[in-house]
Amino acid sequence: MAANAPIVSVIIPAFNAAAFVANAIESVLQQTYRPVDIIVVDDGSTDGTMDILLGYKNQIQIYRQENKGPAAARNSALANALGQYIMFLDADDSILPQKLSK
Repeated sequence: MAANAPIVSVIIPAFNAAAFVANAIESVLQQTYRPVDIIVVDDGSTDGTMDILLGYKNQIQIYRQENKGPAAARNSALANALGQYIMFLDADDSILPQKLSK
């Protein structure tokens, strides 16, 4: 990968996603393409979503807001994205390791 490769920001809105958000994050961390900026917005979760996110605090950007819905969470993340390219990923989804390379 070239040293000046464009950054891809992956935006993950999460609401009560404790059961599956780690899978979404792990699928991004396992990408063959780097550099990747991962932004997760906890949209007012009442389960253990934030606890899961804090386990990744050195690898992702974490934001928390009161529940406003996925569009507002995506917009919050977009305002903090570093990437030249943006990918939206739902908290209950995952991507294959070469998704961003392709």
